[in-house]
Amino acid sequence: MEERFLQGETFQDFLDSVQSHETLWHQIYERAELPPEAEESAAAIRGDWNLLVLAEDWCGDAVHVLPYLARLEEAFPHFQLRILSRDQNPDIMDAHLTNGARSIPVVMVLDDEFREVAWWGPRPGPLQELFLAEIKHLSKEERFPRIRAWFARDRGRTTLAEILGRIPVSV
Repeated sequence: MEERFLQGETFQDFLDSVQSHETLWHQIYERAELPPEAEESAAAIRGDWNLLVLAEDWCGDAVHVLPYLARLEEAFPHFQLRILSRDQNPDIMDAHLTNGARSIPVVMVLDDEFREVAWWGPRPGPLQELFLAEIKHLSKEERFPRIRAWFARDRGRTTLAEILGRIPVSV
């Protein structure tokens, strides 16, 4: 997996190349801050960790997840983030399906030897439950504002808690 990780884009390269939702990507990244509880969790994690993300710039969930992972990487040098295209990496995507679907983003947690120890995606658990119970059946035009509102209220807290919670505290 090391080779694939190294082929991935940095967040800044990804951000510089976005074509869909360009303004939204930049706005969310500019406003993204690490919640104190995420800082505390990240500081307690030992060792070097690589976060390999499958995403596309058109994905409404990815636009609310990746900026917080970028802030994590910026604040904690023992985390490295790289992004691969879902559509250009079907083998990796097919190993991380959500109920048989190619849902993104997918965040793979790789140790310092690039072995996958866990993965997360495509959205935080509480939002996924809400999506399945209430949002899924709405029209596309009604869905996106509901999802965006949830992410705006959460401000990365649940996403980061779930991802960091998959990393062993001590190595």
